[in-house]
Formats: sequence, C-alpha cells, structure tokens
Amino acid sequence: MAKAETMGPASGGLRVVGRALPKVDAVAKVTGRTKFADDLFLPRMLHCKMLRSTTPHASIVSIDTSRAEAHPGVHAVLVGADLPIPYGILPVSQDEHALCPHKVRFIGDPVAAVAAIDEETAWEACGLIEVVYDVLEPVGSIEDALDADDPQIHLYGDGHNVHKAVALEFGDVEAGLAEAELVQEDVFFYEGSTHLPMEQHAALADWRPDPAAGAPGNGPPAGRLTVWTASQTPHYVHRALAQVLGLPAARIRVIATPNGGGFGGKSDPFNHEIVVAELARRTGRPVKICLTREEVFYCHRGRHPVLMWMKTGFRKDGSITGMHFRSFLDGGGYGSYGVASTYYTGALQTTTYPVPAYRFEGLRAFTNKPPCGPKRGHGTPQPRFALEVHLDKAAERLGLDPAEMRLSHLVAAESVTANYLKIGSMGLGACIEKVVVASGWKRRFRKLPEGKGLGLACGSYISGAGLPIYWNNMPHSGVQLKLDRGGGVTVFCGSIEIGQGSDSVLAYVVAEVLGVDPFEIEVVTADTSLTPVDLGSYSSRVTLMTGNAALQAAERARELLVQAVSEEWEVSGVRVAFAEGRVFDVEDPERSIPFADAVVLAEGKFGTLGTVGSYTPPRSPGRYRGAGVGPSPAYSYAAAVAEVTVDLETGEMKVDEIWIAHDIGRAINPVVAIGQVEGSVYMGLGEALMEEMTYRGNRNVVHHHPSLLEYKSPTTHEMCRIHTFLVEDPDPNGPFGAKEVGQGPLLPIPPAIVNAVYDAVGARVDEVPVTPQKILAALKRKAKGEAPREGPGPVPEFDWPAPIRVPTPWEGGDGRALEEAREMGRGGVRAGAGGGVGAVTGGKPV
Repeated sequence: MAKAETMGPASGGLRVVGRALPKVDAVAKVTGRTKFADDLFLPRMLHCKMLRSTTPHASIVSIDTSRAEAHPGVHAVLVGADLPIPYGILPVSQDEHALCPHKVRFIGDPVAAVAAIDEETAWEACGLIEVVYDVLEPVGSIEDALDADDPQIHLYGDGHNVHKAVALEFGDVEAGLAEAELVQEDVFFYEGSTHLPMEQHAALADWRPDPAAGAPGNGPPAGRLTVWTASQTPHYVHRALAQVLGLPAARIRVIATPNGGGFGGKSDPFNHEIVVAELARRTGRPVKICLTREEVFYCHRGRHPVLMWMKTGFRKDGSITGMHFRSFLDGGGYGSYGVASTYYTGALQTTTYPVPAYRFEGLRAFTNKPPCGPKRGHGTPQPRFALEVHLDKAAERLGLDPAEMRLSHLVAAESVTANYLKIGSMGLGACIEKVVVASGWKRRFRKLPEGKGLGLACGSYISGAGLPIYWNNMPHSGVQLKLDRGGGVTVFCGSIEIGQGSDSVLAYVVAEVLGVDPFEIEVVTADTSLTPVDLGSYSSRVTLMTGNAALQAAERARELLVQAVSEEWEVSGVRVAFAEGRVFDVEDPERSIPFADAVVLAEGKFGTLGTVGSYTPPRSPGRYRGAGVGPSPAYSYAAAVAEVTVDLETGEMKVDEIWIAHDIGRAINPVVAIGQVEGSVYMGLGEALMEEMTYRGNRNVVHHHPSLLEYKSPTTHEMCRIHTFLVEDPDPNGPFGAKEVGQGPLLPIPPAIVNAVYDAVGARVDEVPVTPQKILAALKRKAKGEAPREGPGPVPEFDWPAPIRVPTPWEGGDGRALEEAREMGRGGVRAGAGGGVGAVTGGKPV
C-alpha cells in the first residue's frame, strides 16, 4: 500500500479529534475478548435450526412436524401458523413472515424451525419434517416479472410483480435535450452482489417469566424477552419483535453485539431473530441460532442487480442541459428496503454536476430469488457507475479531457439541486485535482502502451438519511452522559459497532470536549433497555448523527463543570479550560485541578450529574412525494483514478494501482478513516472484477448449495496498490466538521476501472463485473469493425406512470421550500433540546 495523506486545515487547537489514535475496542478485538453473538452461552441453552424451502416458488399444501416433535432431544417445533403476523423494515412493505405460512418465494425461504439440545439434533429433526408443495412457475428476471402470464409473487405493489414504480420530473427535460449539442444515450447493467461478512448472522434469546403479571387470557405466560443479535439496527429489531410476538415493547430488550462485518447485510429485522425469541418463550429456555454460510447467502439483502438506461444532453463545453434516467431493479422475493433503494437509484445523480432538468423513472420487480436490500452505498453505486461511464463516453465524443470536463462543471457548495437536495460543503474539485496530479493523469491518459490504461470517476454519498424509516418527529440519535465523582465518564448510546469505529467516535468526541483521555471513557452501546434510541449503523449516519448527539451531551456536561469551577475560583467561565485530564484557569495556568475534582464540585452544586444530547437532521427542502430519499445533512465526495493492465489475448485484467481522494469534512481519526476508504476500494474491486450472485436454470433458479466456492471475492492477490488522500474542508453540519467515509469511497471504483479498461484496449464493457470473457467479446467486435462494446441490450418496455412534475428551484419551484433551504445555510443543524442537571432528561427537537 502507498502511504496515505491528508490535506486540509490545521487542527485548530483540537487535542483528540484529528489524531491517529487506536480504536477504543482495539485491544479487546485483537486479544479475542470481544464477545460476538455466537460467542454467547447461557445455562440450559437450546439450539435452533430452520427448515428452508428447496423450491423457489410454491404454495404450501401441508407441513407434518409430528416425527420431528417426537425426536429425542427436541423441545419445540414452529411453523408459519405459529407466527402469523407479517413484518418488514419499511412500513410500506410488511410482506415477510418469520416462517412462511402459505407460500415460499425463493430457495431458502424458511418454513419451520426446531429447538433442540444441540445443533446436530436440531438438524436431524428438520430432516423429519414433511412439507408438501404445490410448485408454481418461478419468476427469474425483470423481464419475466413484467410478463403478465407469469404468476404473481405478492398481491400488492404497483403492478404485476412490480413492487414499486416511480416517475419524477424536475424542469423540462425534453427542452433541455433539444438545446443540447450532443445527446448521449446508453444502457448499463450492474450485477447483484452480497455482503460476505466475516461473521455469520447469529442471535440468542432468553425468556424470563414474570409470575406477578400472570397470563393475559389464554395466551402464553407474561414475561420479559432479551435478544442478543448481530444486528446493525437493534431499534428496528425491537419494533419487529413487539409487532410479531404481540409483546409490549417495554418487555423486550434487544442487545446488538459487536458485528464482525455488516456492510448493510444486517440492517433488516430477520426471521431467525423472531424465531429464537418465540422458541425461548415457548420452551422457557434460552435458544440460540448461528446461520451457516449457505444460510447467509439465503438471507442476502445484498446489492440489487440494476439495468439502467440514460439519455443526457451536453453542450460543447461538457455542461449538461438535461438528463433522463431509468432504472430496473431485480428485488428478489420480498420488499426489504426496496422502495428506498428504488428512489436512491435516481436521487444522487444531481449532487456532483449541475443538472438543470432531470427526469427519473425507476422500477423494482419481485422475482423468486433471495431478497435484495442495502449493501454499502444502498442503491447508489449502480447509477454512479452508469453516470461516470456515460460521462466518459460524452467527453470522448466532445474531444474533452474527462477530468477537465468534470472539474469545469461541479455543483456549487451551499446550493440546491434540481431535485431539491441541499448541498453543503463540496470538496469534489480538490479530490479530482489531487488524484489527477498524483496519478500523472495529464501526461499519461490516452498515452500508455496498448493494454495499459487509466480511468477516472467520481462519486457522492450521504452522511445519514434525512428521514427515519418510519415517520416520527423524534431525534434520530440520542446520547446520555454520566459523570461520577471519581472522574469517570460513561457514554450511553444506541449506535452499533460494526467495525467502522462508532464506539471510538463517541469516545473521541466526548474526550475532546471534556479534555480527558478517550481510553478513560466507558462506552455502553446498543442496548434498548440501557441506551437511548439510535436508528442504526446504516447510510453512513453514525459519525455525523451520533457524533452530534455526543457533542451536545458533552458540551452540556462541560457547562455544568465550568459553572461549578468558575464559582469556586471566583472567575469568569470563559477562563475555564479542559485538557489532559485537568481543568485550568487560562489566565493563570498554574491554577488547575484534576478533572475528578471538578466533577466533585459540580456534583456538590447540582446533584448527580447526567446530561443528554440528541440529533435530528435539518428538514429537506423537497416537498414532493419521494423527496424523503436523498436528503442528508452533508454530502461526501470522492474521486478515483485506476490504472489497469489487460491481456489482449486472454482478456484477463489486473488493477495495478488506484489513487483515491475523499472529501471527509474533517477526519475524526485519519487512520480509521483511511481504513474505511481502503475497505471501500477493496469492496469496489470485488464488484468490478468478480463478485456476483449467480443463478442457474432456465428460470434462474439459485444454486442449491451457495458457498464461497461459487461466490468469488478478492484476496490479497487481487488487491492493488492504493494511494489514499483525505481532503478536509470542515462541514458545520458535522461534529467538528466531519462527514461520512464508510460508503462513499466505494462509488467511483467500478466506473474508474471500466473507464481504464477502455483506455487500455479501446473497447467498452458497459456492465460489471468485467470478466475476461466480456473484454474478449468486445475486442472481437472491435476486430470485426463492429461497435467495440459488450453489455446489455435494450431495456424492457414498461408503461411508466405519469411523472410527478416539479419545477426546479431556479425556475419558480416551491418558493417556500427554497427559502427554507437558503435559511438553513451552513450549519443548519436541528439538535434535541432539554438537558440534565441532577438527572438525565430529554426534550423535543427544536
């Protein structure tokens, strides 16, 4: 790996933020003391296994569990009728069951579950369950889904096997295309892929009867449920458990254990979490499940395969006059986050380059495959791939340098896009300039020997979604801070450590404000009975949102300490400073006391010390239906240059080097941030070169035994040399100016690689992964004098709904919305009010 660099402002007197500190959980991780979900064990614990469908689409005629129930060592067996209430992560897609009651929709859909004394016995019992299916014709592709003669997978949606159909238009796109000097039209395909976390999904449930409460009617005995689970969203798991099990939410405790990798794959409430909870309630014993790697593939929720068509008008200087974009998503068997994913495929095209008129049409189809959902970047890598390759083609036709074309036409900071996304700080220009210089772009692009090539691409991503998954007016993140008279500081927050460093961010932010060592701070997270709500570790929201909540709680605690110390010293509060575990008089530095003594003074004055902080994002300026997907408190930006070598005889391709610059606002910890950037590069390499959820059969039936033998991902052998640059332009919407870094750096990698392949061989592959076979196919067409391209053909015909037409902000759009966006300005953060003097309290957002 090449040495990474940061570029940006000085620390501004910060002592913790901006330093390359270890993660606060690093020692526990490397010494094996961290307890993941499958490490947990309780006395008298039973083990659960689930029987899964062996056919992709069928009605369930009957299930006979009698032999399994009689099997020695079996304590309980569940079927779909035992858990009839549906659930789903989105309110509009409540289409899943813990166990299928009537119909299976993909191979691997669970139909029964067993709790037994050990895993082997549970597996044996599953084999004794007899299921009779009435097999239905499977729906294997988007084209099949749109065929009205095929069976319908769900009885809801926007058409026959159409989960969601969206049509939005901002401004007059046809007029924009008419004034263009070049109209570029392309079709692209981005294959689906899965998360491949090192840790498999696991959950442990414990039911404790409450004799004092009695049994409600003829139902199960009252009690309290605790579930430990490898989840990125314990708050939503908590809601799903209450919904399906019919339990009061106050009687359910969900503890999200540290995740050994998530990448979005642990963001849904899953059926196995609900199943072990019900088995624990029925047996009165703890029940644990750990999925096999095969079952993790069935859970999936990975990257949607997306077919895309786009048509863009350009002037001679490369500026865009209008854009029309269509996306077709293969959603698999259930809704998951699919409605949001559909909107996301059309949301962020406008956040990098000015698009004065924009039309988006998106469609998500149900098919009989494992359901797709959010994977690192959630619906945005696919359209970004299409847009960045599309721009490269236009630049060549216009005779422009692709880097200069982009640099000349960047969205302005503090502006509002055609689809009413409020842009804050915008460092994409600096990112492009950095990778262009570092890679030698100007002297090497289009000048390397045949078989060697450079490609450039850019990207943009959100720092947390602007709206919660279900509508409410409450904060998105909350933090409670406890200070004790011994000088101890404890942070309580519902955020989840999934390897990205969220526990460390909490400690760093609080330590910076209070002047203490971050490794002296105790961090308690992701326990619905102990910590305030945080919506989860997804959409790159944790650093900005949880960080802002922690910042507010710490500042409130600091105010209490300042007041107590300044009164004791009889000086103005502005003279009280915190650093190195002590409290100082800035005008008389010889006068200082340990931090613990300051806490004692404050506790003596105010009583038990506890403060709270919360965070709610600024309201989006968009007022149209669908405006809830895309808004964010801050957008990150990234630019990458890839260098590749292609063997012209075999089509084999190797990525030699990548230069990537990421606009992070401010790096809370540059080493952790660089790790996130390079992790994104690694995942982007996998998607560009080899990763795909492959299916077989005439109707795309999934492999019966998916495994790491079939699913290829990069090893160290495929990993290239990386040069990482962090571009720092602090955004006032983030804590200490920080923006996201967990997902955005992935976006430019696949298109940069594909653009580099074209530079190397003069042939286009308009889809990923880019395999040797596809490169050879394009080269053969080139040799025949045909269009040197390999990629998808025409997109399917579909009767799109009439678009929701919204005037752009600058052509007389929603004036009130635009004015509110202007008023937000820089730093328009809505934070929770309220605070704690002597107690931990809460308040309404202001």
